Amino acid sequence: MTAEHTDDGRYIVVNGRKWRATDPDIPEERSAELRSILMAWRRDVRRTAGADESRAGVQAAKVALGERGTPWWDQSDDERRRRWETDVPRPG
Repeated sequence: MTAEHTDDGRYIVVNGRKWRATDPDIPEERSAELRSILMAWRRDVRRTAGADESRAGVQAAKVALGERGTPWWDQSDDERRRRWETDVPRPG
């Protein structure tokens, strides 16, 4: 499924609702790794009935992807790189 993006590329639109898009400058290999970590944390949230640690893992992964926290378009190139290079552990 390909999500519709706003003209400026900052958001995706799903069922008429805007969500912040993943930082497009993240190298594909790292982006795939972060998405994998995010999905593992999301599965852990369901398995643990939303335990705080699991929710914190989702938050960390989404921040690394640029979907939460300071908007990636407001960050310098160095800030963006540091954000996505930050270690985000997997559950478990």
